[in-house]
Amino acid sequence: MANYSTPETVATRTHLENEKNLLEVRNLRMYFPIRQGLFSRVSGYVKAVDGVSFDIKRGETLGLVGESGCGKSTIGRCIVRAYETTGGSMIYRSAHGEVNDLAQIKGVPLRQLRKDIRMVFQDPYSSLNPRMTVFDNISEALQNDDNPPSRNALRDRVAYLLRRVGLRPEYMLRYPHAFSGGERQRIVVARALVTNPRLIVADEAVSALDVSIRAQILNLLEELQAEFQLTYLFISHDLAVIRHICDRVAVMYVGKLVETGTIDELYRQPKHPYTEALLSSVPISNPRQRGNRASIQLTGDVADPSNPPTGCYFHPRCSYAQEKCAKTEPTLMPVQSDSGKRLVACHYADDLKLTGVIHDEA
Repeated sequence: MANYSTPETVATRTHLENEKNLLEVRNLRMYFPIRQGLFSRVSGYVKAVDGVSFDIKRGETLGLVGESGCGKSTIGRCIVRAYETTGGSMIYRSAHGEVNDLAQIKGVPLRQLRKDIRMVFQDPYSSLNPRMTVFDNISEALQNDDNPPSRNALRDRVAYLLRRVGLRPEYMLRYPHAFSGGERQRIVVARALVTNPRLIVADEAVSALDVSIRAQILNLLEELQAEFQLTYLFISHDLAVIRHICDRVAVMYVGKLVETGTIDELYRQPKHPYTEALLSSVPISNPRQRGNRASIQLTGDVADPSNPPTGCYFHPRCSYAQEKCAKTEPTLMPVQSDSGKRLVACHYADDLKLTGVIHDEA
């Protein structure tokens, strides 16, 4: 793959811009090569993530939302280093106060940091090894450590985590096929906690579950966050779920961030037309208000990340687009907000009066 990195992005940083931040992502890029022909020559790149920057503060939950294929899951996999990034930096503060660029470290230091950063996957049926017991699925990360705990210590740890996620300790000798989807996801959460992590990347962690079970898992995640002082990157396409569990939200479209802000700011008054369209699909629980807001039906297809349109990537589907939108790509810029930290990539963010989620009233 071609090297798109610059000296500034590959240099290992020695400090965080804000001491309250656990992770600072800067200009992150993940390009996948398109290979064609007999010799599989590279004819282009799918720019799954293209210049994304954001921060995650210690103890908070940042929601990352967008349609399928926008690149949000790719960001999660970059953070846990399932992918070798094309460019950019991911500055992380470890439990011992050390600051490292996750995009640069390798070998033993990377294995140590992977204990700090764990992932909860979407599908509880495929993310557990069906040939391994619950005990082995949960304790695998510790068993593969350079200095693994004793068998008794592993059993005590797994038993404690099973109880903490609402399952009985004797279940550790069973296999995943004996459990329902909700129970399997509880096992997946226990597996993520086994190394005492500080940052958990939850990739569509409840989207494969029934609505009633979904609420239980979300409540469990909130309880575990408070108890173990966890920080979450919560990836989802469901803005109703994001509203329930997150402190801040970042909206993605075709590999780029288009808006960031606190939950209250963004849900009350979106500043980007794409955010407005996503919010229009959020269910309203109060039946008296359901007729007061129309769902926005976007026309056209999501832009091709290997051949995006000129200017703003969203302009072919945007009802507010003007001539400038097709020619000039907007940058993520600060806009006026109560928190003072809201960013929007829209040329007309200050002029548009967009509709947010109607707050339920009696």
